[in-house]
Amino acid sequence: MPATARFPLLPYLFALILGVLALGGYWYGLGQPVVLPDVASASHKLQCASYTPFDKDQSPFDQPFKLRPERMDADLALLATRFECIRTYSQTGLEDLPALARKHGLKLMSGAWVSSDPVATAKEVEALIASANANPDVVTSVIVGNETLLRKEVTAGQLVKLIHHVKDHIKQPVTYADVWEFWLQHPEIAPAVDFLTIHLLPYWEDDPSGIDQALKHVGDVRQTFGNKFAPKDVMIGETGWPSEGRQRETAVPSRVNEAKFMRGFVAMAEANGWHYNLIEAFDQPWKRASEGAVGGYWGLFDADRQDKGVLAGPVTNVPYWPVWLGVGGIILLGTLLLGGRVRTTRAALLLPLLGAVAACSIGTWGELNRVTARFTDEWVWAGLLVALNVAVLAHAALALSAREGWRERAFNWIEQRAGWMVAIAGFAGAVMMLALVFDPRYRSFPSAALVLPALVYLVRPVSGLRREIALLAFIIGAGIAPQLFREGLMNQQARGWAVVSLLMVVALWRCLRVRKA
Repeated sequence: MPATARFPLLPYLFALILGVLALGGYWYGLGQPVVLPDVASASHKLQCASYTPFDKDQSPFDQPFKLRPERMDADLALLATRFECIRTYSQTGLEDLPALARKHGLKLMSGAWVSSDPVATAKEVEALIASANANPDVVTSVIVGNETLLRKEVTAGQLVKLIHHVKDHIKQPVTYADVWEFWLQHPEIAPAVDFLTIHLLPYWEDDPSGIDQALKHVGDVRQTFGNKFAPKDVMIGETGWPSEGRQRETAVPSRVNEAKFMRGFVAMAEANGWHYNLIEAFDQPWKRASEGAVGGYWGLFDADRQDKGVLAGPVTNVPYWPVWLGVGGIILLGTLLLGGRVRTTRAALLLPLLGAVAACSIGTWGELNRVTARFTDEWVWAGLLVALNVAVLAHAALALSAREGWRERAFNWIEQRAGWMVAIAGFAGAVMMLALVFDPRYRSFPSAALVLPALVYLVRPVSGLRREIALLAFIIGAGIAPQLFREGLMNQQARGWAVVSLLMVVALWRCLRVRKA
């Protein structure tokens, strides 16, 4: 390159403006608040919400099991501003809850946890009877078992005996709670209860409903049950929508969709005079260990007890978008500084756009892991992929630079190791593809983690470990169709992963064609 080559200012400024607008528009678009009709206010309380009294650092699997009375007191004070009652699932550790509910003017739908352990079940049932009899002004109804038939922990006959035992010892109405299909599979339970409690969660259905069809599905099932089991009342004991997590067919978790569902459901339920309970009061991080990221984000309030805007006020899908916009700005600036004074029009156009793509993809990966990472190994994996993206970004920026002085030395150092970077990106893609093909139910789609390496090495392939890269390309390519088949073509997140995977396969194939110098 001639030493007198001039800096192409106009193309550079054009690409920079375009990159800044793309970066700002991306995060502003994701974080834009949506205004929906409110369904809760200081003068209008909703019926009931599921409550499990764990702080974000707690789990029912903790040993020793110890709840915090001060947490329950603060929680009930907050819930009393929005609800008339709360639903519980167990008696263990909740001995003080009736008194706290009385203090805050709340009623209780009190539950006993029925399991395959007869000793633990008997203890729960006897505690439920004692609590109901000791607190008739607070405990308005009791629930003997939650999704016990779904879990296949007891038979329908055993459950009926437990229900009759409780009914013989208390005056409050008695019910059992399960997913609606299990009431149809076991209609012999219905005569034993005073009212039916059905769970209707469109996201978790075997045939998931998208947000546009979810409320109709709930209404249709509720009408069917009302007709089939009349004159007994039917309570919708759990319904809701997750605010974070992976898409299932057309069912997309998001805060806006949670608000749309909850507000639409409450309006429909109250217009039809239905009894209902929303799941759930607070996000429960401990559920992510068994249900994936989506399990921890069904709350109306987050784990820090901050309002998510589900029932009233504007709601945004990415509340921290200004933070990610700031991080993106730093990444874009770092890309420009690393590239320096480029000397070709092509480099002037590509460098700012490279920084914008990197800022969006790395930020999206960071936001995804903020809400989905559960265990130390997942955080380590996420951090390693961030490091890979930063290394790929540096490699690409230096390749576009004039490559003089320290930039030339830095580029040569990374270029010698670029084959390993390609192999690592391919390995990450192969591992994720295998997971999404063979064990996808609770896994999020990692498209943002690999879009930058795929694009960079598609445009600028490098030589690498040929046999290893060929194997990785085969694994990723072979998994595209099966994962799309499993997820369905209507799943936009699955389609996005398929596109990124295809780009990665082509990039790896192009790297195979590069001969070592």
